[in-house]
Amino acid sequence: MSRAQRLLELIQLLRQHRFPVSGHQLAKRLNISLRTLYRDIATLQEQGASIEGEAGLGYVLKPGFMLPPLMFSQEEIEALVLGSRWVAERGDPQLASAARAAVQKIAAVLPADLREALDTNTLLVGPEATPDFDTALPLLRSAIRNEHKVQLHYRDLKNQISHRMIWPFAVGFFEQVRVLVAWCELRQEIRHFRTDRIVAFEVSAERYPQRRLALLKLWRQQQGIQNTADKN
Repeated sequence: MSRAQRLLELIQLLRQHRFPVSGHQLAKRLNISLRTLYRDIATLQEQGASIEGEAGLGYVLKPGFMLPPLMFSQEEIEALVLGSRWVAERGDPQLASAARAAVQKIAAVLPADLREALDTNTLLVGPEATPDFDTALPLLRSAIRNEHKVQLHYRDLKNQISHRMIWPFAVGFFEQVRVLVAWCELRQEIRHFRTDRIVAFEVSAERYPQRRLALLKLWRQQQGIQNTADKN
């Protein structure tokens, strides 16, 4: 365990206790010597952590201390890198570029030992089976963020084209397809639209009347009943 990770773990341990916890107990949990523990506590205090107590009496962390920015564990770094690599492989070009940029920004402010862990991460994402990006996704994601209605021209399983006014609120990324989740004014219910079957669409200037989070909550409640794929 690197020192940065150990300091993070020490803070987390102190946060778990409302009353003073002995140095022996903390050192045992971290598998370090008491002398090392005392140095670590002094370091955290220098960084602004309000840790009260002393050797022989125990230590307690007063509420309100925020960790230094971007102090991640090894597993958290692995999760971030793996997730960003997945988005870079599976997302549309704009989303893929944003994922790479985000990792670069994180790397720029990480401590040296954690930055090395990020740079040498060995969790990989395989190539996509059908690497055909949906050019509609950036505009649809923007419509979702801004809660705007979308006029949709959609080809269903029977190859018939219908015209819908929808309220898009989520996008599902699957291995071979992308699915737009939206309230359909025509059907008066939540429907799922595969983005590769969208013939054309136009983002309306009109916002839909419900909040995006309310629609997402409703959709989640329905998952036990409505968990099938596209029925349009």
